[in-house]
Amino acid sequence: MISTEDFTQAFEKLRPQLRSFLLRMTARVEDADDIVQDTYLKAHQHLSSFRGGSSLKTWVFTIASNLCRDLLRAQKRWPENVTDICREAALSSPEFLGQMMQIRHTSPQGDFEIREHITFCFTCIGKSLPIEQQLVLLLKEVYEFKAQEIAEILGRTENQVKHFLHDARQKMIDIFERRCALVSKTGACHQCSELNGIFNPKHELQKELMKIEMAREAGTKSKEELFDLRLKIVQSLDPFTSAAAELQLRHLAHNKSVMDKHLEK
Repeated sequence: MISTEDFTQAFEKLRPQLRSFLLRMTARVEDADDIVQDTYLKAHQHLSSFRGGSSLKTWVFTIASNLCRDLLRAQKRWPENVTDICREAALSSPEFLGQMMQIRHTSPQGDFEIREHITFCFTCIGKSLPIEQQLVLLLKEVYEFKAQEIAEILGRTENQVKHFLHDARQKMIDIFERRCALVSKTGACHQCSELNGIFNPKHELQKELMKIEMAREAGTKSKEELFDLRLKIVQSLDPFTSAAAELQLRHLAHNKSVMDKHLEK
């Protein structure tokens, strides 16, 4: 049996990863932080039940995933065109745009980079997936759990996990292929380049795009390979500590508010 002290130390090492996972699931900082705290309390309360049959990380993520599912089951999933809806709301709100520009000019975490916005977009689009598909996609492709571990986390079979992963990947690939201008020349969404023009007017867009492997390879790679390159970007950035964290978190809070109102209609 693990001691309380050892558990607390191990949990603190897991906290940043757990927190970013829950933010990507819920799209709300307060929800992510609440679930992190509830996970710690619940795990601490039931510490005697942890026998080491799985890793402590898997056990902790199991508790957190169950709490997250409980929260999200009561919420409607976001539509695939979430970026269109939230873009229109942002453009019609001078107050919000002013807040974003203030952060851009004054915050040490106010930089705008296209690759940072790619991870932001992944979070928003990911909330259009059924909950278990979203969980499997993040756990496997971003947080690198094995299929067997995910099956334990979700209380599913490995075959079910593989099915969820296949469906989640296919849906996300199809959405980005249709919508993302960085992936497809016919993509409808140019938000990355639009925001680069607003926040970095002196940056040449093509030079910025050439810093991103996904954009460089858009004409030669398959849509599946481009999705994997997108995942590499998501894996590489912590939404709470990146150079654009405050800017993107404020933008995410705006999108969450817009979608809550939109889904109430």
